[in-house]
Amino acid sequence: MWDEVTRPPREEHVAAVVSLALTADARCGDVVVVALDGPSGAGKTTLARGIELALEPTGPVAVVHMDHLYPGWDGLSQAPGLLTQQVLEPLARGGRATYRLWSWVRDEWSGTREVPACRFLVVEGCGSSVGPAGPYAAVAVFVDADVALRMRRGIERDGEAYRPQWQRWADQETALFSADATRERADLVLDTSRL
Repeated sequence: MWDEVTRPPREEHVAAVVSLALTADARCGDVVVVALDGPSGAGKTTLARGIELALEPTGPVAVVHMDHLYPGWDGLSQAPGLLTQQVLEPLARGGRATYRLWSWVRDEWSGTREVPACRFLVVEGCGSSVGPAGPYAAVAVFVDADVALRMRRGIERDGEAYRPQWQRWADQETALFSADATRERADLVLDTSRL
């Protein structure tokens, strides 16, 4: 599934993001938010794991996966607001953050997860630096790759059963990123076509 990291990220990509994170000013209370945005299959989850491991020696790190926040296959545009309301705003106030988890199997909300106390919060997934979430990101990274490669990665990762959803989701990504100028606003753009 989407959260199974099967290959390491490029070391130079991890190093570039970590370098920015270590020198960034927190914009979410005392928490430095690293937003890994970009289209599906680009390698955001893989990169997030590498960044998490690299930052751990410098202070507590938490990771939020946007896949837990999307309310179904047509919910991409709602997710940045959910991230902001449930995670970023509470952390910015110095409080604890708890967010609802979407069950893709049951097609409904199912449980919650608390964000552990952290110095760094890595938020990975489409929409993690879009709209209301953007101002909280101390480091905004746009992760991309060749379209055909991203689709192949996605189908290999999630299985053929998800192929019909791929274009449906990709159309939402295109609309969201275009309206928000997400790639253009990023602090760093990474191409993972050659992992």
